[in-house]
Amino acid sequence: MDTRIAIIGIIVENREATGQINDLLHEYGSYIIGRMGIPYRERDLHVISVVLDAPNDIINTLAGKIGRVDGVSAKTIYSKV
Repeated sequence: MDTRIAIIGIIVENREATGQINDLLHEYGSYIIGRMGIPYRERDLHVISVVLDAPNDIINTLAGKIGRVDGVSAKTIYSKV
């Protein structure tokens, strides 16, 4: 199955959502190359970048699930390769 490299950018405005996000990331952990989380205390939010090597449907499914969590926004950037 063909895979692509993608980055899911996540902004968490609702701290209570972090457990749901971590559960989703754990569920798809076999596709995750790396992740970085940055707390932005001045604005009381968190920014997370997740890098994946996965089939398109997996990337879309994960980004969609994350984006449906209350108080969370997610956008995906795909490599051209």
